[in-house]
Amino acid sequence: MTDLGPIVSLWHELEATGTGYILATVVAVEGSSYRRPGARMLLAQDGRRAGTVSGGCLEAEVARRAWWLTSSGPAVERYSTVEEDGDRPYGSGCGGVVYLLLERAATASGHLATLESAFVARMPIAIATVLDGPQIGQRAIADSSEAIEAVLSPDLQALANQSLREHTSFERKIAMGGASARVWVHYESARPGLWIFSAGDDAKPLVQIAQQLGWFVAVADGRSNLATRDRFPTVDELLALPIADLPEAANQYLAARPTDAAVIMTHSFEQDSRILASLLGLRSQPAYLGVLGPQRRTRDLIAEAMRLLHLPDTQDRIDRCLSQMHAPTGLDLGAETPAAIALSITAEIQKTLKAATGQPLHQVRAIREIPAQCS
Repeated sequence: MTDLGPIVSLWHELEATGTGYILATVVAVEGSSYRRPGARMLLAQDGRRAGTVSGGCLEAEVARRAWWLTSSGPAVERYSTVEEDGDRPYGSGCGGVVYLLLERAATASGHLATLESAFVARMPIAIATVLDGPQIGQRAIADSSEAIEAVLSPDLQALANQSLREHTSFERKIAMGGASARVWVHYESARPGLWIFSAGDDAKPLVQIAQQLGWFVAVADGRSNLATRDRFPTVDELLALPIADLPEAANQYLAARPTDAAVIMTHSFEQDSRILASLLGLRSQPAYLGVLGPQRRTRDLIAEAMRLLHLPDTQDRIDRCLSQMHAPTGLDLGAETPAAIALSITAEIQKTLKAATGQPLHQVRAIREIPAQCS
């Protein structure tokens, strides 16, 4: 769901002007594909579009055919990047088959509104979508607050509830209207968040990369002259922290979630130690906690954080705490500039949140074929 921002932005523009649009959603792939099921593209009747369903191989072809394909309602269409009479891909190096659900505003608008709500609230959501038969395009939704009852079919709702409960996507067939209907059930994880504890200049490239990834981004710093909208106009949250009140007042200011990442990089020992104590003392700690700087300094920060939390700062406790952190933060990419350091940090966060290996793709034995980059 992290690439939903541009799609929602264009959708609001189109709704405001009454411009027609089509939502294309990848619902299945065969073989190699640049995008996986769940990828979306919004096509405007005036030619604008947001999002992608491939690496650039299929977008023009989808746009060319989508309007007449949906003239009678939603449709699932097969798009191949392999010539039917041979093995040579056209327009790409992928060589796979992509199945797209194409739908106009009648069914797409409500779905986009639901996706936007989950995106803004940063909560997981599961969607069960009918892919064939007279009810094609109809959906049941389940979210982490409560399951939404489906008027269409209790069985459809049960599949959405199962997906949310098990954090999995799958395909099933259910009985609907006296016939069998194919249902694609997709689990959308919560939009990740990044808490950057620094409003210094070296935080700016980290903000930019995280926002390009579609993450929720918060910037917090005790220096109110730096934590300003003039310097960080696009972040989702901006905080001038009362450092002297931390860690006691941490829960009033820091709303980091278990799916979030946090990076401490103010370059101030007092700020860093009080922020670290605040994060360690939160009721819900982030999935990734990184500290910029040498490990020796981080050990000193942990010891001071323990003192602030009124905990024993024994060597064993410091070692255990350090083992659960990422210090120094980032991957070894040979980074020297602020931009390269930001890249190494976001790369390690992505690796951690997705439980990935971080190894070169050509060395990874993947369950599925690794997508080739389309060009």
